[in-house]
Amino acid sequence: MTRNSTTGRRTTAGPVLGAATVAMGLIAGVFYIFACAVMPALHRSGDRVFIEAMQNINDVIQNPVFFLSFMGALLLTAVSAWQLRGTAGGRWVWAALAAYVLVFLITIAFNIPLNNDLADAGNPAKIADPAAVRDHFENTWVAWNVARAVLSTVALGCLGRALVLYGRDSAAAGTVSLSGA
Repeated sequence: MTRNSTTGRRTTAGPVLGAATVAMGLIAGVFYIFACAVMPALHRSGDRVFIEAMQNINDVIQNPVFFLSFMGALLLTAVSAWQLRGTAGGRWVWAALAAYVLVFLITIAFNIPLNNDLADAGNPAKIADPAAVRDHFENTWVAWNVARAVLSTVALGCLGRALVLYGRDSAAAGTVSLSGA
């Protein structure tokens, strides 16, 4: 915990901002690795292999660790934006929150429905036209994932800037309180 330079009370603003930044970094990394490696690698696969691999990935990624990071990035950034409202760093956190809300909405509106469609296609070995299933999924999912990667990276950059400003403000407040004592 740190002390608020105005009220002198203890605050969790620094740790919450730090945790939001870590969670955002984890999520940005997930979307980035899908954009740079996972999807290009799967693109080289045959239709049935592609479908089976993506069905498995979509099933396995639904776990508490991923959920904690995915939702944690949203909730921690929102709490941090509220805690730092009215500060220079707070504006950067609000920008990060706006970018990540877009990531969240893209995921809900586009990526998850595509994942559900792929799951509903059933066993890849029994799909009559796997090329059509893949065509419906791949390019659209990849495009929206790239948007998520870019937006979550922007959010991470904004949180990084907020951390720098928060650190400067905290250091200045510490210097003032030490010199005033």
